[in-house]
Amino acid sequence: MKLQDQVAIVTGAARGIGRGFALRLARLGCHVVVADVDLDAARRFDEQLSAASVSDEIVALGRRSIGVQGDLRQRAAADALVARAIEAFGRVDILVNNAGGAFAPIESSRASQMSDRDMADMFDVNLMTTVYCSQAVLPHMRARRSGNIINVGSTLGLDAAHRAGAYAHYGMAKTGVVQFTRFLAAEVGPDGIRVNCIAPGSTATARVASQARARGMVGDADLPKIPLRRLATVEDMAGPLEFLATDLSSYVTGQCISVCGGKVLTPS
Repeated sequence: MKLQDQVAIVTGAARGIGRGFALRLARLGCHVVVADVDLDAARRFDEQLSAASVSDEIVALGRRSIGVQGDLRQRAAADALVARAIEAFGRVDILVNNAGGAFAPIESSRASQMSDRDMADMFDVNLMTTVYCSQAVLPHMRARRSGNIINVGSTLGLDAAHRAGAYAHYGMAKTGVVQFTRFLAAEVGPDGIRVNCIAPGSTATARVASQARARGMVGDADLPKIPLRRLATVEDMAGPLEFLATDLSSYVTGQCISVCGGKVLTPS
């Protein structure tokens, strides 16, 4: 196990890509704090778990886990999450800022028409959760002069053309995540802390399957635009996470890896 007895916090981990990240880290030896605004989120999208909760799945893999429910758009909730992790495990080695999503109506999501409320919501859930959780964990990582923060962006934060101008506020927020990654990496590298970003492409999660048509998400008709000619799986996302979480990437910081099947072919 490459990460034997390390401690990871994964936000947005109750379903989808976040759940895949949490399970991959557990298989690598981590004890995992599963954080989400709704720890039962998998049920809303008929995502099948192998146990009663993601934390129970991790325990079944022989690792320790706790679930922490809270709205990480609030700084106090991020502080409380890290405090719970320290109380339970005594340390945090890895933070995966996965919480986020594009939940605003697609029909009013273009740059010329997005509302103040939708824009604020997208920035809060995608960028500010990342900022708050990172700031909450950094004093503990700095004290140990070791740590690894992995943020989750989006290909829409790298290429605005993917949705023909739709979801502008979401793409803007995810672009902010990429830039936050770079600024933070430059700051905390001397403290022995690495900060990187993964930008997922269209991924076949349970939520995408249930909402694709209504929300204009990528479907089979879009596959010719992807060089690898398929949507990503959750496991496709977990592979780059393993690279960034382990010593395989010990000299990598401040970078954004586009995990998109080749849809983005320009430097991030």
